Amino acid sequence: MSNLSPDAPAPVIDVHAHILLPALQQLVAEADPQGFGAQQALEVRRNGPESMAASGKMIKERWPQLTDLDRRLADMDAQGVDVQLVSPSPSHFYYFAGEELSLQLARAANQAVREFVERAPERLNGLGLVPLQHPHLMVDSLEHAVLECGLLGVEIGSFAATPAADRTTVELSDPRLEPFWSRAAELGALVFLHPFGCSLDERLDRFYLANTVSQPAENAVALSHLVFSGVLDRHPGLKVLAAHGGGYLPTTLGRSDHAWRVRPEAHGCAEPPSSYLKKLYFDSLVHSAAELRALVAAAGPGQVLLGSDYPFDMGSDQPVTEVNQAQLPSAAETKVLAGNAAALGITPASTRTVSHPA
Repeated sequence: MSNLSPDAPAPVIDVHAHILLPALQQLVAEADPQGFGAQQALEVRRNGPESMAASGKMIKERWPQLTDLDRRLADMDAQGVDVQLVSPSPSHFYYFAGEELSLQLARAANQAVREFVERAPERLNGLGLVPLQHPHLMVDSLEHAVLECGLLGVEIGSFAATPAADRTTVELSDPRLEPFWSRAAELGALVFLHPFGCSLDERLDRFYLANTVSQPAENAVALSHLVFSGVLDRHPGLKVLAAHGGGYLPTTLGRSDHAWRVRPEAHGCAEPPSSYLKKLYFDSLVHSAAELRALVAAAGPGQVLLGSDYPFDMGSDQPVTEVNQAQLPSAAETKVLAGNAAALGITPASTRTVSHPA
């Protein structure tokens, strides 16, 4: 059962949980059937037929968890989770969409998440979407998510291929994102980095490498763009939370630090790359007690938050138990399960105080 009574311990908070928005998929499929079809074909190419079949079966089996509030709340109780930070499935990024459609999709997603979490405000918080493929439109969608819909921030992918004919790629180091980073920091909005897809494409189309290798690799690349480009220097108040424990990056930064020391083109940040782990946040979803201990040691106990990836099969059905199994010091475990998320404002509605700049 939930432990949200006044005398209960601090609520356990899961910062990585998803919902599916079927109406959003129908909207984009009808508005841009060619783009939607091309995106579906790309997913088949990236994942391969065996993984596509297995994923289709998994989604069908877990449809109630992805769409039904009562089932979600019951599962949270069984896991010992009091509050979830809910974000759209990354399959809803739709970074192929043109400008007008991308704004429409972001607003529809933001509103849908708002309506979902408002049904259980003591148990749920929400994140919206922004069109990463159109950097000049991101601030508008961010403000809609945070100021109009009352969400705590937005979810973004690790990169976006633009829908333009030249197929340029928007990386997180792109100078065009500066207004977005600035406004996110000003609003105190959380930016949840969650990869979807990988530019290695067919090299990962078997053995489910499209997930097991691509997700941590994409996290490492995207975070490296943030660090090396100096984004975190220019926007010290920015709150970036990386899914999947930040992937390969947090515990393998020795090579990056060396490059920062010896290569001029790798010296775009003010300090060694490893020092920026203390300015980033990571979820606990690493599927290994030893790796979770290493993540906490590298980033610090104040930078790691409970994450489950509910309800996908690559997530954890017992995220609290997995944190317990890492046998962290008691104070660190408490921070991971509750304190760090609360410090970021991810709390039950009754305890939340939100004050955003206009």
